[in-house]
Amino acid sequence: QVQLVESGGGLVLPGGSLRLSCVVSGSTIRIRAMGWYRRAPGKQRELVATISAGGTTTYADSLKGRFTISRDNAENTVYLQMNTLKPEDTAVYYCNADPPSYPFWGQGTQVTVSS
Repeated sequence: QVQLVESGGGLVLPGGSLRLSCVVSGSTIRIRAMGWYRRAPGKQRELVATISAGGTTTYADSLKGRFTISRDNAENTVYLQMNTLKPEDTAVYYCNADPPSYPFWGQGTQVTVSS
């Protein structure tokens, strides 16, 4: 069974940075496009960033230049470097394939941006 385990979230001041990690077990990510998603309070889950099997990245328009997605296929891990964080980035962050084909989502990792 595939498991997705996200980590690295926390409470950070506006303008701060965090690096999220997502370890995938039970399936190799090497040939998959992967994505980071987030769900803010009272909102639907949205796609944050994607990275293809070949390393091509895409970002939500509002996040370009602040977030960077990367992958380490040897470690079966996907990362999200988040810089210049804003209060509106507060959400639970999840990873999955792109599109989200893994049937079970992880617990996510909470990111709270607040002064």
